Amino acid sequence: MLDIRLYMLQRITALIMAPLTLGHIAVMIYAVQGGLSADEILARTQGSIWWMLFYGTFAIAVALHGAIGLRVVVHEMLGLKGAALSAFTWLVAAGLAALGLYAVMAVTA
Repeated sequence: MLDIRLYMLQRITALIMAPLTLGHIAVMIYAVQGGLSADEILARTQGSIWWMLFYGTFAIAVALHGAIGLRVVVHEMLGLKGAALSAFTWLVAAGLAALGLYAVMAVTA
């Protein structure tokens, strides 16, 4: 039962990440073509709840998606299973989420 839930969660996070990735790429193209400097970009993102929500959602979705994918690889390649595999998955998800949200706060707070 857990496997089907994780499978579905990974598919849902992929659906969330797809438009956010396209949005991120569009913003990067706009910034580069507009000749914006890092200071100008930060001036536009700092203090913005919308950018915080956009990139915060993105960071959480990526953390979950990546941890579930890595779980499968570790299980297949290393044979890890049971509680150890679950602990590994949770640690990876927490670590990725912490790093991602730290970056989001650095750019938006």
